[in-house]
Amino acid sequence: MTGRYAAFTFVDRIVAHEAGAGAKGLFHIPAHVGAFPSSLLAEATGQLAAWVAVAKLGFRLRPVAGIAHETLYHDAPRPGDTLETDVRIDSCEDDAVAYQGWCRIGGTTVLELRDCVGPMLPLADFDDPEAMRAFFDLLCTTGAAIDRFPGVDVVPLVPLEREAGARASARLDVPPDAPYFADHFPRRPVFPGTLLLDRMTTLAAGVVREAAGGREPFARRVTDVKLRAFTEPGATLALEAAVEPLAADRWLATLTARAEGQRRPVGGARVDFEVLP
Repeated sequence: MTGRYAAFTFVDRIVAHEAGAGAKGLFHIPAHVGAFPSSLLAEATGQLAAWVAVAKLGFRLRPVAGIAHETLYHDAPRPGDTLETDVRIDSCEDDAVAYQGWCRIGGTTVLELRDCVGPMLPLADFDDPEAMRAFFDLLCTTGAAIDRFPGVDVVPLVPLEREAGARASARLDVPPDAPYFADHFPRRPVFPGTLLLDRMTTLAAGVVREAAGGREPFARRVTDVKLRAFTEPGATLALEAAVEPLAADRWLATLTARAEGQRRPVGGARVDFEVLP
């Protein structure tokens, strides 16, 4: 695998850092990437919070996965945009980090993360502590080279069942190897939860589009995000999306992901869609 600190690292530079309390960061989306899913706004903001937490705890522990009580999307990112991330840490202890986060583009807020919690696990199980310390020092000084991100290949969904305008299910075949596993994580590759959320949201958006007569849905609000288990390379997941109307132009989707042959979900969320005119 190649792509360390490039394939799935969304902080180019930390421009302000208040040890253990918060930070501001920058990430430039290369103009040449084909797409940049909106869920990666949350990834970039969460990664900045992770750097603050890891540094405070002496590169012994790191947050992995976690819970986001509420995520608000105000606009979508585009290739060529520069993300301005901002996090405030509510608490950071050996068991978990709690934080709030924002992402702006051109000074305009495009994402809000509210009441996020990341459980801590031994950093050395996932990455090289000294390599992370060195890269953190780089981020806080000159910054990493911009435009090193090559983009992310979209994992296709295999349709299973569908009830038009109401629900759908699909199979997701996680690739056995992909560049982003070099970043997520070198010593224990895990399929990123934000990419899983993007795939589940895409499944639900297709159902909402049918229900709304072809009008385009926008995922405005995401709540109750829970990732209960790691998804390893090569895994097969069954995704489900159930949709119900909230108002004339709004729908609520309940999303669930299960490992092949398992009843207990590995993850889930609720997404409030707004249908654009």
